Amino acid sequence: MPELWNNTTGDVKVTRFAPGEIVPPTDYQPGDFILTHGNGFFSKLIRFGQAIRFRGKNRKFAWWNHAALIVAEDGSLIEALGAGVRNTNISKYAPTEYHLVHLNPSLADRHDREQMVHFARDCLGRKYGWAIIISISLSLLTGCKFSFGFDGEFICSGLVARALERTSVIFLREPSHMMPADLAKYFNIEAPKPGTSRGQIPPAPRFWKQAGED
Repeated sequence: MPELWNNTTGDVKVTRFAPGEIVPPTDYQPGDFILTHGNGFFSKLIRFGQAIRFRGKNRKFAWWNHAALIVAEDGSLIEALGAGVRNTNISKYAPTEYHLVHLNPSLADRHDREQMVHFARDCLGRKYGWAIIISISLSLLTGCKFSFGFDGEFICSGLVARALERTSVIFLREPSHMMPADLAKYFNIEAPKPGTSRGQIPPAPRFWKQAGED
């Protein structure tokens, strides 16, 4: 059975889904999002970079390296992948474990959720934010506060954070540059305990388009 996860605010409900667990369709609410992780080279690189900033008691948040926004009750997702912002489905993450973050009405009402989904759908087809990745990397390595990127390009967690701007969530960091670990820390989502089954890790995000993709 899905496991209610750590949460201290009452503004969100975080549920962990173990590998192979089926989520009832009624549990998908547009505007919620998931946090998960991969085991490919790029996924490990993201976690390594996050660990530079998230040290000590905050290191537990560096586990996460991917986020995706739920946009329909059938589990449809919009996520920023290497090939750009794409419409996928949460079923692709069924073989692994992930955490579903549900925003309570105190943070997101029906209108807020509609605005989040409208924003995410408008982002479909946009490019992946490689310049943002470079900006974040320089910030992590040097400690500088200067950030840059191209308008209309997104990284996975930045897309989710920008959508969350349509709610009562207030970020102190630039939303477009939010990392998965930033989202995890904000909502107090800790890494699973050592030895927890991760199931079949999803493939790393692709950095190219396949034939026939728009």
